[in-house]
Amino acid sequence: MILSRRFVLGLPLAALASGAFSRAVADPRHLAAPPTAGVAQSLLQRAVAALDRHRQSIAHRDLIGIADFSLPSCTARFHLVNLAEGGVRSYLVAHGRGSDPAHTGWLQRFSNEPGSKATSAGAYRTADLYVGAHGPSIRLDGLDTTNSNAASRAIVVHGAWYVSTAIVGHFGTIGRSEGCLAVATSSLREIIASLGPGRLVYADRA
Repeated sequence: MILSRRFVLGLPLAALASGAFSRAVADPRHLAAPPTAGVAQSLLQRAVAALDRHRQSIAHRDLIGIADFSLPSCTARFHLVNLAEGGVRSYLVAHGRGSDPAHTGWLQRFSNEPGSKATSAGAYRTADLYVGAHGPSIRLDGLDTTNSNAASRAIVVHGAWYVSTAIVGHFGTIGRSEGCLAVATSSLREIIASLGPGRLVYADRA
C-alpha cells in the first residue's frame, strides 16, 4: 500500500506510533523479485542478507530502507524498498559532517565512534517515534559492530531544512548532519509512516 502524501502529512504522530500502519510480516526469500530500479543490486542483496541475519530483531519484513552512500548527496539515495508488493521510493538523505569534513557532497568515511559526527555503516532497527529538537523523528538501534553506538550517539531519522532540492539547486549539494539520517522535512512523515518501528534500515556503499 502506498499512501498519498496529502494523507500522510495529515497524520498525527501518535497515530504513526500506535502501529496503525503495521504491515504483514513478509519473508523476501519466498517472494518473486520485486522491481528495484534505482537500487544497486549488490547493496540490495546485502540489505536482504542483513534482514535475514537479524530476523529475530526485525518485527516487520515487508519493507526496508536502504541508504546508498556510494552516491553523492545531491541524488535521491535513501530508498524505501517494498519487498511485499514491489516498488521503490527514493529520497534525499544527508550524511554526517565527520564523514565529509571538506563538504564535497561525497561520504569519505564511516565511523561508529562517539563524537565523530560521522555516519555509521550497517543494519539498523527502527525504534520508537518521538518529537524532539528536529520535530518528529524515529530512533535507530544499531545491530552491527559497525554501528553499535547508534543509540548512545542519538542517531535518528529526522527532518532538516538543509536537505531539499532547492538547496541542491543553489549549492549543488545538501548540508551535513551530525551522523543522523537527515531527510527533507517535506518527505519526513511519508518516510516515518512507511518505516514505523520494527523495520530494517541498511546503510553502506554499493
